[in-house]
Amino acid sequence: MRPHVELVDERDLIWHTGEFEHAEGSAEQRNLSYDEEDGSASLKVRFTTDWSRPSGVHHADTEWYVLSGQVSVGDTVLGPEGFWAAPAGVRTPPVTATADTEILLFREHGDWHFDLADADREGLRPDQKLVALQTSEMPWIDVRDGSPMRFDLGGTPVPGLYIKMLNRDEKTGAYSRLIKAKPGWREEPLAHHPCTEEAYCLDGAFDYNYGKMWPGTYFWRPALIRHGDFTADAEQGCTWIVRSDSDLVDWYTTEARVVMEGTATNWGPDQPHSVPPRFLEPVRSRSIGPWQDPTYQ
Repeated sequence: MRPHVELVDERDLIWHTGEFEHAEGSAEQRNLSYDEEDGSASLKVRFTTDWSRPSGVHHADTEWYVLSGQVSVGDTVLGPEGFWAAPAGVRTPPVTATADTEILLFREHGDWHFDLADADREGLRPDQKLVALQTSEMPWIDVRDGSPMRFDLGGTPVPGLYIKMLNRDEKTGAYSRLIKAKPGWREEPLAHHPCTEEAYCLDGAFDYNYGKMWPGTYFWRPALIRHGDFTADAEQGCTWIVRSDSDLVDWYTTEARVVMEGTATNWGPDQPHSVPPRFLEPVRSRSIGPWQDPTYQ
């Protein structure tokens, strides 16, 4: 199982050699989350040269979301906000990417292995097909108009959210969606789900109990982890790609409180051995500043 990741800025992760078989060109990847048991992973990938791979089949259910640049899947050309998905065993046509293209790559139930082949594998469910979408041309759907996304405690759709459905497994309910929140949108109760959930922020920002998301931040959350009190940026709102391994059901917790109380014993303004005040707060990582507070080395 993947470890719980909450919250990481992808700029804080190192680049690894891209995990691609039978490909021409070079690529590198940042591992947003990685299951070391079966190879499932969510990756930020950058193609450092023009890149190509012939037709074949993946060992894992595979999805790409184009952040920048251009990807071609057979005769379909996808620019930024392009998306394609191939279930394990479904023949994928030749794929190319131009140099400096960046994508999000998601693998489920398998690793990076890829077999050259001209036909679908035997035993594949006939309802599984390759999906290719230019999502920038798709309309946003208001949650009031039939979206399965968020409802309040009374079962009423929460206003201010919109989705674009990218891919959904009709048998398991597993899905990938784009979600957009209006500026200032808020959902107060803590929620948890009987399914995994992951998200990568594409635009804007929002605050919640684990911190703040901005473009390039990511989480992967196991089932039953409480989270919430979401507030979208008051000016930009927020857009992110969200994925889950089954239909997402919100289980809410209201009036939740975490309280820490106590009495200082050997620290504080009246204690002689207290650490002196720090007038500069250290930042958490080099992605947004120096590793250490220079006044506290």
